[in-house]
Amino acid sequence: MAYPRGEIPDDKRQKRNGKHPFPRQPSPSSFDHQFTVSPFAAKFRKRFFPHATTAEWNDWRWQLRNRIRSLEGLERIFRLSEDERDAVRRLGGHLPVGITPYYASLIDRNDPREALRRTMIPVGDELVLHPGEFADPLAEDHSSPVPGLVHRYPDRVLFLVTNFCATYCRYCTRARLVGQTGEYHFNAEQHAQAIEYIAAHPEIRDVLLSGGDPLTMDDRRLDGLLARLREIPHVEFLRIGTKIPAVLPQRITEDFTYMLRRHQPIWLSLHFMHPNELTPEAALACERLADAGVPLGSQTVLLKGVNDDVQTMKRLMHGLLKMRVRPYYLYQCDPIQGSAHMRTPVEKGLEIIEGLRGHTTGYAVPHFVIDAPGGGGKIPLIPDYLVGRNGPEVILRNYEGRTYRYHDPESNGSILAAKAGV
Repeated sequence: MAYPRGEIPDDKRQKRNGKHPFPRQPSPSSFDHQFTVSPFAAKFRKRFFPHATTAEWNDWRWQLRNRIRSLEGLERIFRLSEDERDAVRRLGGHLPVGITPYYASLIDRNDPREALRRTMIPVGDELVLHPGEFADPLAEDHSSPVPGLVHRYPDRVLFLVTNFCATYCRYCTRARLVGQTGEYHFNAEQHAQAIEYIAAHPEIRDVLLSGGDPLTMDDRRLDGLLARLREIPHVEFLRIGTKIPAVLPQRITEDFTYMLRRHQPIWLSLHFMHPNELTPEAALACERLADAGVPLGSQTVLLKGVNDDVQTMKRLMHGLLKMRVRPYYLYQCDPIQGSAHMRTPVEKGLEIIEGLRGHTTGYAVPHFVIDAPGGGGKIPLIPDYLVGRNGPEVILRNYEGRTYRYHDPESNGSILAAKAGV
């Protein structure tokens, strides 16, 4: 979708390297009416938020202020099961409930087994601790040299800029942060400490902003953070991890995308879980980001009863590509406390990858990874396509199960010989 472009006044320009490469976008107030509102969202608004105007519904701040946060709020919209109702009452210091009105419009109001509902509304199993589950399964806290910064890999850091999310996924790896501390944005002093650490370590070339969700911060504050990181000479690569286009696409205003343009190159890792999230609203948000020159990749968590079959995953990956989002990671669900009912066997992920590879474009096949408990980092897993070696020939299996031989006389074959049992 094209919008008229006008030049920003000289006294308002924000320059980088002495130049201002992009023209100013119009103020959000001039195109609020151009946000897409799906028929099902309009019907939902009319029934459950009858006093909200279309402009308010399309205002991301209104969406945040009107999140569904309580048992009363849930019962006003959803027909809760006794298990769901009891779990909400017993949450205590666990991860709170938080669902934007827009995202609530995508969730089945009657069926507790529906995919998106399983990811948003607590159940009793969430309060049961199983073997191998931990509050901090990835040992992020042990790799944190200053508050809000995780330095695990040699050349990159994870910068947790906020504890606030627009919605709270019940399988969240960082549930411990919100559950124990409540919702808040990290303060300026914490940000300054993290930035000072990054500046003092020239080996850091890649910074991933996450949280919480960085896109719940206002444009001015996020702009300031990105500008300070851009001032560090050895920081080459900036990324942001976010679920906002899936749960709050109204946040992706033209002013926001204009702000991101000033900090190019910058990459966004988007969190999509299920084809039902691929709405016209989400498509418009991704279109605006892609049109601003922001590369988009998706990160999906494999969840039981949500997306743990080949056809659902294929629909999701195809839909993402149509929205100009490249499938990147498929995560085995992290063993956070109370997640056993949502985790699949590892073999299920391999089965899904095998059901995608060769049966659709390679662009639609993500990397299946386990983020190793204890801080081992991401470990990729692939189906067993490498059968072994027979002398100078490597034996391979294709997506149809047929075997083929590749002549490879120059290799010493040590790995393949071991694989073949030689």
